[in-house]
Amino acid sequence: MNLRPLACALAAVLVAGLVSPDAAAQKKRAAKPKAPAAPTACSDFYASANADWLRSNAAAPASGSVSALEQLGARARQQQLDLLDGASKSPQGNVQKLLGDFWASGLDEAAVERDGAQPIAPLLARIDAIKNAKDIPPAIAALHQVGIPVVFNFGADVDLDDLNRHIGYFAQGGLGLPDPAYYTRNDADTQALMGRYRNYVETILALTGTPQAQLKADAQAVLDLETRIASASKSLLDLRDPRRNFAPVDTKTLAKQYKRLQLGDFLKVQGVTDDRVSMANPQLFSQLDGLVGSLKPAQWKAYLRWRIGDAMAPYLAKSFRDADFEFRGRVLRGLNAPPSRPQQVLDAITLAAGPMVGHEYAARYYSATTDKRAEEIAGKIRDALGEALDRDTRFSAAAKAEAKAKLDKLKIEVGTPNRDLDYTVQPMGRGSFGSNMLIASTWRHREEMKRIGRGNADRRWDVLPQDPSLAYDITQNRLIVTAAMLQPPVFDTSKDAAWLYGSYGALVGHELSHGFDNRGRFVDAKQELRDWWTPAEASAWDALGKRVAAQYSGFDYPDLKGTKVNGAQTADENIADLIGVELAGDAHRSAEASATAEANQSFYKGWASLWPQRMTPDVARQRAATSVHAPGQWRTNGPLRNEATFGQAFSCKAGNAMQLASDQQIRLFP
Repeated sequence: MNLRPLACALAAVLVAGLVSPDAAAQKKRAAKPKAPAAPTACSDFYASANADWLRSNAAAPASGSVSALEQLGARARQQQLDLLDGASKSPQGNVQKLLGDFWASGLDEAAVERDGAQPIAPLLARIDAIKNAKDIPPAIAALHQVGIPVVFNFGADVDLDDLNRHIGYFAQGGLGLPDPAYYTRNDADTQALMGRYRNYVETILALTGTPQAQLKADAQAVLDLETRIASASKSLLDLRDPRRNFAPVDTKTLAKQYKRLQLGDFLKVQGVTDDRVSMANPQLFSQLDGLVGSLKPAQWKAYLRWRIGDAMAPYLAKSFRDADFEFRGRVLRGLNAPPSRPQQVLDAITLAAGPMVGHEYAARYYSATTDKRAEEIAGKIRDALGEALDRDTRFSAAAKAEAKAKLDKLKIEVGTPNRDLDYTVQPMGRGSFGSNMLIASTWRHREEMKRIGRGNADRRWDVLPQDPSLAYDITQNRLIVTAAMLQPPVFDTSKDAAWLYGSYGALVGHELSHGFDNRGRFVDAKQELRDWWTPAEASAWDALGKRVAAQYSGFDYPDLKGTKVNGAQTADENIADLIGVELAGDAHRSAEASATAEANQSFYKGWASLWPQRMTPDVARQRAATSVHAPGQWRTNGPLRNEATFGQAFSCKAGNAMQLASDQQIRLFP
């Protein structure tokens, strides 16, 4: 009914007078704004599906970020620590005996301290024995052989003219600083850094036995030689393009062209007999060849002593380690404190004997059942990609035929590399961690050199089995899934098949897409480098990228007010996420045609379980500016908003936050 204004006012006063103070207070509290509604599958699937994880990880840690995948990495590291600890107490087999002794020698800090600089004494004696220019190249080759690259770098990598083989790459190196530009810049900050670097060089030289009266002169000799090397080196920017840093030459020409460096003999010492190598900066090696003859042996001796001490400093007595951390840890990397001793020893073992750890890690933490299931699901995703390519409207008939031929040759390698290594190694013992480091790094260098030659391109992975990784190897047209990757949240065997397809299967689809996107287009089915797309196909991809970029650019970046996701910067990886979820969904529906509604929901929960994360604002700002991946919220929600099947699974109506209208949805393979 309608009341006159005065009557309304009187009624309000009377009611107010009849209400007790407690009741009035309750009414006042009730008038406060309501808390936001809890997220639902249709409003924010990321927050809804990951509610438990987000509650358990309410804030970012001091490190700046935590995520489900970072926790997987931490778990894999702990598994390695447990493995090494067990190997030191009760080794099972020869490889574990080697690793157990290596581990125990590193943890025995009192023994490391007593050892002092003794592990490098034989190497220093070799340098002290240099008398003339002819003695320098053999000393350089010997240091490379034990895993201490000096003067330049030499390693195995794919032959860009023949992707089925590896060749040796002679590349720039030999510097104590990470950027050649440091040696030539004159700004105040660089000069301050160079001053601290000089102090570090002097400290290491002193620890290797250089007399006090000779320190400043020898440090200057080191800086002079490194400056000469830096002046003939390419910039870091120039090193980013693989093609510009690939220049094959006949091995037989090296001995004649670089007589003083004795590069022909260098290859023999490394065990390399291949007929060609790559040398993309011959000017540098010509200069080095000249320096062998023009600089006094004393200068070379100072430089080589320094490089030995610097390379081995993290594995020797505390005086070496402290000097190394003060400059390389605190000054160059901005660290406040060194890692724990177990982590330091694990890092050292990974560097020198990582494949050994991987061999034993897979034996302990990886099962034949997991291997079979992971390969089976990956195969189903590959089949789904084949069917998707058949109906792809962007590809011409010729491009589609090339894509299908490439897919037919795709290799799937799960758990560990197909070819194992030779674990014949000199016994280590527990007496000297530094000596064990040299034994192990000599072994690893030997095995690396075996990659060089025809038919060896697939000899090993560029990742270790104990490091979580799922990646597409573009040069070898193969999917690599490490043993460590096949555990929760990626591969949770306590979940149903739908969940596994949504987590692991979607990641497989994401990676396989890279064989057929704007990167994969440059390697054809024969593993030859050529662009097998037409301009029309490239244009269609660009149009797709713009649509995806526009969609993601509308998303708010988590933990950053007023900042949006950089859609253009993340477009390629967002497309791969869209493809991954799409292919995994197709594969799951094909494998389980009668899947229940609950299973369909489980599929999407599996995808969401990969991406929960917490970041500090500083880390969020850094990633927003540089990362090619969208934040976890949008890696989850972005693809699902475009999936009609997601809306069906959770009864989300078109126009909900998690379900775009059909004409706005982006489907890669309609």
